[in-house]
Amino acid sequence: MPTSSKFDKVVEAILQLAQVEQRTAERFEELVASQDRTVEQLGELARGQKGTVDQLKQVISQLESLATARAHTEDRLDLLTSHMAELADAQKRTEFRVEDLIGAQTRTEAMLAELAEAQKRTEQRLEALAIRVDELAEAQKRTEVRIQELATAQKRTEDRLDSLTRRVEELAEAQKRTEQRLEALAIRVDELAEAQKRTEARLSELAEAQKETEKRLEELAEAQAKTEARLDDTNKQLGGLAMSFGYFLENESYKYLPSLLARDYGISVQGELIRSYIRDNQDKYVEVNILGEGVRNGDRFLIVGESKSQLSVNSIEKFIYNKLNRIDPPAGMKLFPILVCHMISSPEVAQYAKDKGIALYYSYQFK
Repeated sequence: MPTSSKFDKVVEAILQLAQVEQRTAERFEELVASQDRTVEQLGELARGQKGTVDQLKQVISQLESLATARAHTEDRLDLLTSHMAELADAQKRTEFRVEDLIGAQTRTEAMLAELAEAQKRTEQRLEALAIRVDELAEAQKRTEVRIQELATAQKRTEDRLDSLTRRVEELAEAQKRTEQRLEALAIRVDELAEAQKRTEARLSELAEAQKETEKRLEELAEAQAKTEARLDDTNKQLGGLAMSFGYFLENESYKYLPSLLARDYGISVQGELIRSYIRDNQDKYVEVNILGEGVRNGDRFLIVGESKSQLSVNSIEKFIYNKLNRIDPPAGMKLFPILVCHMISSPEVAQYAKDKGIALYYSYQFK
């Protein structure tokens, strides 16, 4: 093969290599830009999701490996450039070294093949990285949605915490009021306890006083019983005396009334005045202390009287109700009532007896 033809192939290979390098550089720039965007996204994702940070660290590690590979490629390209320069110099000095150049070309083609393979692998890795970045972007979207949901839940939680805080404050105020009321109640209970102690002491005193009172009452009851017994005896004695005096007054009336009635009322007593029973208008017998008949100017009178040691208005009314109202005199006779007493209870008694048409005599008139 002519030297010029080989050289053309080398030049063509170099041009192809330059084009590949240019594409690699452009792809690398895109990768760097994508890397910048990825770093920004990773920075945002790092604040919201710890798991995403770990994945991004792996991507960065892969990118660093890619950068290292690119550096190796640049070094190899620099070496190739140096060889090309040496080849050009060798081409100028001698065509005899074409065989060496062919050998170098062979090595260069092998390196270019390796570089193509490396570039292919790089492109595959870039495509995988792009897919991964898309997946990370989708994961970031999901993370953002989740963060938004968490933010909403956090807001609800904060609202509930605010409400709970207010409720706790209200409960604290209520507890404070309860404690104040309990303190006041405790003071009141202490006061009641003191009052109870005083009451118990007073009750003890009252119990002792009650015992003394009961003892005194028993003594008084005994004295009362003795007094009542003595009063019974006295009443019996007085009753006996009253009856004796009443009988005495009645007996005196029987002796002195006839003359007094004749003197004061012109009535002549027929026969004797007696103590006896008479049938009343209810067909019952009524005891009459002074009973007799009298005549005045042809008029006949049924004398009905009663004696009292002390005469009162009340006793006059009883005499009218129990005796005079119940006794109807026989046909042709008039009722003539008489009251005899030792004394009167008040000045108006005598006038009251006169107003009722009752003759009144005193024991001192019997002489």
